[in-house]
Amino acid sequence: MSAPRWLSPAEQRAWRTHLALHRLLMHRLDRELQEHGLSVNDYEILVNLSESPERRMRMSDLADATIQSRSRLSHQISRMEAKGLVTREDCRDDRRGTFAVLTREGWETIERVAPYHVASVREHFVDRLTDDQLEALQAAFEPIVEQLKKLR
Repeated sequence: MSAPRWLSPAEQRAWRTHLALHRLLMHRLDRELQEHGLSVNDYEILVNLSESPERRMRMSDLADATIQSRSRLSHQISRMEAKGLVTREDCRDDRRGTFAVLTREGWETIERVAPYHVASVREHFVDRLTDDQLEALQAAFEPIVEQLKKLR
């Protein structure tokens, strides 16, 4: 194994700033969603289902979309089923497949909570940056995201 390429001071600051931003922002968003009885993971699942045809997704596709293991997603869906936000349905075309389906309660929850969440994302992230900074962030992160998706 070759010697590690240690991070320069500037690289170290950028990396640690990124980590702090991610952790602090997710913590803040999660706390604010808890006021509505949801976690960040709950909200992400509700968004994915609400934007899908017939408000349903195969569990395997939902796990990929939310970057969760199938096992972790299954436990998450069980908790959300207990709250009446989603239900599971067997896939008629593939007996091994299961759909996560947004319930009426889940749809009403996302409709009610989304305005608060968007305001929070604006307050803590979007409105803190200029349009040029947002564009630069998106341009900088997109190739990293695409590479990491290939490695999953």
